[in-house]
Amino acid sequence: MKIYNVTDPEFTNYGRIIEGYEEEKKQIVEALRDKTPIPEGTDYVAEEKELQSLSAADKIANSLFGGSPMQFGWCNGHNTKLNCLEYHRSSEINLGATDFILLLAKREEIVDFKLDSSKVKAFRVPKGVMVEVYATALHYAPCQASKDSGFQVLVGLPQGTNVGKPSFTAGNQEDKLLTATNKWLLAHSESSEAADGAWVGITGENIDIAADI
Repeated sequence: MKIYNVTDPEFTNYGRIIEGYEEEKKQIVEALRDKTPIPEGTDYVAEEKELQSLSAADKIANSLFGGSPMQFGWCNGHNTKLNCLEYHRSSEINLGATDFILLLAKREEIVDFKLDSSKVKAFRVPKGVMVEVYATALHYAPCQASKDSGFQVLVGLPQGTNVGKPSFTAGNQEDKLLTATNKWLLAHSESSEAADGAWVGITGENIDIAADI
């Protein structure tokens, strides 16, 4: 699979590089590196006090999210597979203490609540580069950028995202994709999420970039 860089023009359909904030990025990268683990699998923490308490977190929330309450968590570990794609009603901020790869697609490419995995593109994000992944971009857990390393990635989202699940009666098909607060999910049939009852909305190959890194 071709792996683009976030500096390539193809990335502009999915997100953007956030310029500036050099001291804030350095502070976050150091906290990710020193205070968060790199598990053998993939773990996600929606809100991490070691990140949330940083002065950098306040500054970024006040500027990038216009002062709206924001949570700072992480997604770390080892992964080379697609498995699922999700979207939010908001952008997501990512910043790595390591290089990492995002597997991305576009919401408008969903047809009848299904997406062919051939639509997915891979983008390498260098360590220390902050990106905004647009609300219109489908994404999920990052992938490692090399065979011998894992990843440590900041996940910045509106407060309460991915925490619990609202209780309501589904009024349409999209409602059935809601698996957590502000999280709509499409799973591949081979994923553990599908085995747990998530909507099987990814058709085609369950992409694995292990041979491409």
